[in-house]
Amino acid sequence: MTNNHESRTPSDRPSISPAGATTGPQITLRGPAELADALPYMLGFHPTDSLVMVAVHGEGGRFGGRLRVGIPSSSAEWEDTARQVAECLITGSERRGGKPDGIVVYLCQEPSEEENGRRVMARLRPLAQRIRLACGALDVPVLEALCLSEGRFWSYVCPDERCCPAEGSRLAAVGTSVLAATATFAGLQVRGSLKEIEGRMAPLRGAVAEEAERALDRAAAALMPKILDGATRGEVGAETIALARTLMRRLALAPPAEGGAHADDWDDALLGHDEAASLILGLQDREIRDIAAEWMEDEDAAPALRLWRALARRCVGAYGEHAAAPLTLAGWVSWSTGDEPTARIAFGLALRADAEYRFAQLLHHACNEGIDPEGLRQCLREERRRREPRRRSSAGTRPPGRRGRSTPAAGPAVLRGATSERAPVHFVRRSGATAPVRPGPAPAAGASPRARPDGPRARDPGGGGGVQLGGGAAPAAPPPS
Repeated sequence: MTNNHESRTPSDRPSISPAGATTGPQITLRGPAELADALPYMLGFHPTDSLVMVAVHGEGGRFGGRLRVGIPSSSAEWEDTARQVAECLITGSERRGGKPDGIVVYLCQEPSEEENGRRVMARLRPLAQRIRLACGALDVPVLEALCLSEGRFWSYVCPDERCCPAEGSRLAAVGTSVLAATATFAGLQVRGSLKEIEGRMAPLRGAVAEEAERALDRAAAALMPKILDGATRGEVGAETIALARTLMRRLALAPPAEGGAHADDWDDALLGHDEAASLILGLQDREIRDIAAEWMEDEDAAPALRLWRALARRCVGAYGEHAAAPLTLAGWVSWSTGDEPTARIAFGLALRADAEYRFAQLLHHACNEGIDPEGLRQCLREERRRREPRRRSSAGTRPPGRRGRSTPAAGPAVLRGATSERAPVHFVRRSGATAPVRPGPAPAAGASPRARPDGPRARDPGGGGGVQLGGGAAPAAPPPS
């Protein structure tokens, strides 16, 4: 065991602790085993094929910013990756509240057919060493570096085989540790693995994908000229919103009997290819998409989220870039309903589909900064109330549930001005006796050939599709992949 007995309160909702706050859950972690067990509770999911870094502050070991990126498949990219992630987390922490006193590193990857967990650990050791050197060059030590693979963990820092044997140590069974019980009591959730969450929004494959692409071709030939024509754009918008309401009602009236992939299969069967294609193409218009963003809470949220995920799965072949709109909407509904881990994953996928998609950039950045989404929700509600008389006279149907809210122009201003008021999370270190820590400010941590009339979009350095940050960490451009 190393001398750094770091203790954290794992949280899937990173927050900025008010100065002087002393309340909130506190969990003391002792050693690599409990650090490994805490990781999914800190992120809200089990990371797969991921490099995760967590900033540690103060003598009490308070956790601050968190950063996750995919592990580059080529070792030639590890040097640049290590330098970028170290700089991102440390400078972001300095900007948000203070330079970290240390960093905990996790390398999470399952073995290939030719490997086992121990070989994964050995193969990734040079990456761990490069990260340690990159952090040391910025005067921040790596307190612990762990490899998690095949249900075991290894420490790259601890030389004592009595606690960190060469064959690795077995991870605690899911939900059986004291930490898991404490986290469950505190209302924290682990929402499956990163692979599972991404899989629910991944494009369809096989014959059904070919049918979906043919439907998109037909919809593009029929709709895109109308969307690009100012005289008929409003007509297409009204038809798109009406279709979206119809599909939401259909989904709401037919809830799936099971969750996960089975629920997705159920939803896919409820949507016709031509219906989905028309809606996907219609959502490429910014104003239509912003009206769709109104369905983010109450009884609207569940069917809207199911619809956006289903549409993202239909963005196949040459239309992969079109997934940015439904993926961003899925992330927005998730964030609005309190599921920040899933929201970040959805925003990251949206930026992977289209790195310059401004709506995803803004929401991704705001979610990573710990901004409360209520400011944007309120703005959308007010705009909906202003627009409602016009809607009653021009369109006879309404979406299910609340009356909605939308304005693309006000969104960025609201995001910049909002503040986080979520409950503080504290971390303490136990070294002998337990010493409570007085929390301070949390630190940071093939393109489609079809046109999308979304207007000019500026590239945001926070728009890295493969980057997920938490705890107020500053976003950064993704390392090479």
